[in-house]
This record gives sequence, C-alpha cells and structure tokens, in this order.
Amino acid sequence: MTNELTHFQLSVEDGIATVLMDRNGEPMNTLGPVIFDDFNTVLDRLETDDSIEAVVWGSAKKDFLVGADIRWFAELTDPKDAEATILNTHEMYARIERLHTTLGKPVVAAISGACLGGGNELALCASMRICTDLPSTQLGQPEIQLGVIPAGGGTQRLPALIGIADALPLILTGRPARARKAKKLGLVDEVVPAELLMTVAKQRAREAITSGPKEEKKRKLFSMDGLQELALETNPVGRNVLFKQAKDNLLKQTKGLMPAPERALEAVRIGIEEGPQAGYAAEAKFFGELVVSSESLALRSVFFASRSLEKETWVPKGVDPKPVEKVAMIGGGLMGGGIAAVSTLKAKTPIRIKEVDAAGIGRALAYVQKVIDRDVKRKRLRSFDGEKAMLRVTGSTDWRGFADSDLIVEAVFESLELKQSILREVEGITSPEAVFASNTSSLPISEIAAASTRPETVLGMHYFSPVEKMPLLEIIVTDQTADWATATAVAFGKKQGKTVIVVKDGTGFYTTRILGPYSNEAMHLLSEGASVEAIDEAMVAWGFPIGPVLLSDEVGLDVGAKIAVIMVDAFGERMAGPELAEGFAEDRKGRKNGRGFYLYDEKGKRGDVDETVYSALGFGPRQEFSVEEIQKRMWLALANEAARCLEEGILGDARDGDIGAVMGLGFPPFRGGPFFWIDQVGAAQVVADLDGLAEKYGERFTPAKILIEKAENGEKFR
Repeated sequence: MTNELTHFQLSVEDGIATVLMDRNGEPMNTLGPVIFDDFNTVLDRLETDDSIEAVVWGSAKKDFLVGADIRWFAELTDPKDAEATILNTHEMYARIERLHTTLGKPVVAAISGACLGGGNELALCASMRICTDLPSTQLGQPEIQLGVIPAGGGTQRLPALIGIADALPLILTGRPARARKAKKLGLVDEVVPAELLMTVAKQRAREAITSGPKEEKKRKLFSMDGLQELALETNPVGRNVLFKQAKDNLLKQTKGLMPAPERALEAVRIGIEEGPQAGYAAEAKFFGELVVSSESLALRSVFFASRSLEKETWVPKGVDPKPVEKVAMIGGGLMGGGIAAVSTLKAKTPIRIKEVDAAGIGRALAYVQKVIDRDVKRKRLRSFDGEKAMLRVTGSTDWRGFADSDLIVEAVFESLELKQSILREVEGITSPEAVFASNTSSLPISEIAAASTRPETVLGMHYFSPVEKMPLLEIIVTDQTADWATATAVAFGKKQGKTVIVVKDGTGFYTTRILGPYSNEAMHLLSEGASVEAIDEAMVAWGFPIGPVLLSDEVGLDVGAKIAVIMVDAFGERMAGPELAEGFAEDRKGRKNGRGFYLYDEKGKRGDVDETVYSALGFGPRQEFSVEEIQKRMWLALANEAARCLEEGILGDARDGDIGAVMGLGFPPFRGGPFFWIDQVGAAQVVADLDGLAEKYGERFTPAKILIEKAENGEKFR
C-alpha cells in the first residue's frame, strides 16, 4: 500500500513501514517548511495504523538528508519567529522518537551518503541507526559553519547518545564522522555494504519487534579513557571541568569572534544541568538569535557563493572543456608537489613531474607520498587506493613523458625570462591543443604568453600553499586565451577539488594584488612605531588566521620583496611600502632561513619576536597604536584595492572577490569577504573612513571610484 505524497514514499509490507524521503524537484533531501505537511502526514499514518509494527526510515536519493534548506534561513528575519519554528520542528522530531519510546514501534534509520544537520538529528530520533560503508557516507552537525547551532535537538540527543566528550567536537567544529568513526563513537549501530542497507535495516526492524527496546549502551566502560570520561560526565565537578576545557579550547580557535560555538556549548550544558526540556528551549532561543546575526549572514553568503561557483564555467554556453587525461608538472617544490598530490588524489589523473635533478624528483615524490600517507592515516583513503594514487605520479629530469600531456603546469622561480624559456621548450614538444598554465603569483600572463606561438592556450593557474589544504584556485585569462582553454582549466581545477574563480590578467591578478596594500600597510605601521605583536594580534583579533607580519615570514621576505618591486612598477607609489634598510630581505628571509621578524629554532619552530628587527629595518622606537586604528587601516587597504579590481574588470563579480579573499587569503569568513563587509559597514562609511585616512597618510587611501559611486547611490555590491 502506498500513500500519495509529494516529498516522501511510504509503503507497508508484513508490518514494516518503509519511509523514503524524496524531496520533489531537488537533487538532495533538505529540511524546510515545504516538506513539513508531508512529514506530518507520514507521522500521522505511522502513529495510527495498527498494522505498522516497525519503521525503516531512509532515502530515495543518494544522500539521506543533508540538513536544513539554507534558503529557508533567509525567511527567518525575526528571532522570535525563528524560535517558534524550531520548537515546531522539535515536536515533529519528537513524534519520531515517541514511535518507539511510547508506541513500541521500533524505528531504524537506514543511512547512506550525507546525513548532516537536521538529517543527523532525525537519525538520532530513531531507535537504531545503520549506515553504508561508502566513502560518501558521513554523519555530523555542520551548523556551526553557517553561524548557527544544531536546532533539531542535536545539542541534546547527540550528547545523550554518545557522551558529552565525544559529542562536543562534532557540535563545536562541524566536522562530520565517516561510517567507521561513527560506529566507533556509537553514533551508528552497524555499518553494511550499500547494496545490503535496506535488507539489513528491515531485518533489524523485524528483530526489534520481538526483542523489545534495546538496553542502554554501556559506553567504553572497560577502558581507562571510558572510566575517566564517565567520571567527568556523571558528577557536577567533572562536568564543570569538561565544559570549562571545551570553552577554553573553542575560544582559542574563535577568539570570541563567533558566537555560535559558545551558544552551542551553552545549550549542551543547559540540557545536561537543567534537563532536556530546558536544553531544547535554549537550543531554539539561541538559534533564533543567531540566524539573524551578521556572522550567520556572512557565512551563509560564503556558502551560497561557493555553491554557485560549482556550476560556473566563465565561458559561453556550448563551449566544452577538452579532456585532461595526463598532466605535466614543471617544478616539484612545495607548490609543484602539492599540485601533483591533488591531481592524482582528487582528479585521479596521471602526472609527470620535471625537476632539474634526481634529488628534486625524490623530494617531489616524497611530498606526494606524505600527503597520501596522511590521508590513509586519517582513514580518508584506503591503503590500496593510496598505492594506486602514487603509481600515477612519475618524475623525469628531461622532457620525456611530456609529449602526450593535455595540461602543463609550470611552478618555477618567479622569473619572466625563465618562464618564457620553459614555455618555448614545452611548445616544441607538445600538442597544439595542450594548455600551458603558469602558477605565477604576480607576473602578468600576457607577458609570459608573449613568448608563445599559440597564446590562445596560455593562462594562469594560481594555487595557494599548501595546495592540498587551501581550497582556492585562481585562474587567470588574457584577451587571447581561448574559451575552450579556460573551460579546460576550470573543469580540471574542479576535479582537483578546488573552488575556482576566473579573473582577467593583470599584475598580481586579484589575490596577490589586494594582498600588496594589506602587507604594505603593516610595514607602514612598523615604520611609524607599531610593534610586530600589536599588528599581528590586532588582525588575528579581527579574524585573520595569522597576522600580516607573520605571514611575511611564512611567505619569505625575499619573495615578498621581489613581488613588491613588480607591484610598484605596475601601479606606482600607492603600492610602495616604506623604505627598508638595504639587504634586509636577503639577510632575513623568514622561517626558511630561521631569521625574520620572529625567532625560529633549528627545526623551524617559531618563537618570540626578534627585538633586533626594528634596528635592522632602520626604524625608530616603538609607540602605542590602538587596535581599532590598526584594524581599520589594514582591512580598508585590502578592501579598497579589491574595489579597484572590480572597477577595472579584473574581477567579473563581487562574489568572486569575496570567495577569493576568504578561501585564498584567510579573510575572516564570518565577515563574508571584502565586498560583503563593505556592504555591512556601508559604502558611505567606508568612503568617509578612507577619505580621513587619505588626508592623513596620502593617496594610497584614496577611495576607488566604484566605492564613491556606491556611496552616492546608496547601492551595495552583493
């Protein structure tokens, strides 16, 4: 028997009801008001039909339930209305739970693919959870990453099921657990092959009809860790220690800038200390407050922007990418090794690395092996698949193995002459339709392509270090780059697992160009007397992962000095930093030679600021600067240059500029990117602040024309 439903499939056979979620018109199951009527209709049937003795709850799609429909959040503009909506959702989920706790009808959640957010919370309402062993199967509560908290009971049921200590990392980081980890945590009861999921789920449901309710699990009681965890969680003093440690740890990560993790922790604590009903009430109240916050708005903006980029091609409709069946890599250093790693691991494409000698090849292959070994150790990759990935990577000190390459990526020293020389050699041995991509961070692609006999195949693919961790790929195209070549680079970048933006050619492109004024302003502040610590601490407090001075050490002061010359040649004095003592960047290269703004030990571990750096720079004594002044000068220098890039057509869309800054440069995601944050502050206020700074410090703060226009017209970028 089957009910007529829009978003669910319901059938009953031999006393077992099978409910398959199948949101109409959408590729994935998401939770929102549009499905609530069907949801409650299903529950009505399950509760009242006496022929139904047990329930198997699964999905007709490849994913179980990926969470709330984030588009729905935009409709929740009043905290009280949002709170009421969550309380209604709580009641709907509680009905699932009461099927087995009150009506005696066991509920088995049959999980495959993503079971996240509201999906994981739905599964928590079941009496048993069974999942597949597919790599795509993962369970978790990612709401923190959108600036809200689990609001379908996740802050209450998850700690009750697996314990506070194991639940908090899932809730406070948003990182999911794959099948085996979920089983170890006790989040799922059984892991089975995908083809057996429904068969096993129905069998377990049938067994549960006769066996009655499960006994409460005794978690890890026979291990020392389990006993310690139990001692912490079952007495007030221990719980206080546990919650204090959790709060201290999360504040180290968030610096108090993101309210959602603290609210999530508080909701868990209230539920434990005051009882589940108080916990559910707190969860709904906190969600209502957070969903309208600027942090959540910004994080959701980043989420939607990155999702839209997944579908973006940047080429006219009908232009298709060429297949990339083999990649050639010139240069096997940190960048080349990282590019090779994502090419074999993510894109599953053979890659040939050229280096100057056997030692260079050995280092490149060792780097790829290290990335593979790390993934295997973290259970993200099976050993056998890791071995297959490594077999796809080969090396050479000459051009053998390059002739049949479809994409050649060059990542050598930042020298125009060297890059042009390599391009000429490559074109002599490869197909006319092989795409040549330079990983330059500042040199104009058109100048590199000037050496080419087929400039339509030349573009830039700017990766960020470490390549295997940083999500952004900035593709740079010239006026001569063919659309099919752009499409090919974009498609392959996505296969590598990258979020791709495409920008027009120009010195520094987008990301390096906006980093220039930001880094320069740090040097201006140093020259005026601000301390290294004050600058770095101010920008970390604003939300950057590391401060700009430490970033200079990480990149290499010698590299920064060379890029600075290129930027000043292209843009003039507004891109110039203060004059530094002669030879400073050659003597102090940063972490790589153990001498920079900070001290480093023989293993490269960073220590305190090197107090001799100020005299080495030729700067005078230190003086106090307010945190607000440092932050304003720094972020406005970056944002003003970002606006110029949009004004000049380097960027095609403010969306791309925001994603480029967040995913490539560490711009605080809870501020949404430079354009989103300008909109939040208001273009008129930004222009006024820039005018004030320009009057005091000169033309480098002159507002971009597009900013002035937005201010005058009361318009936004996003």
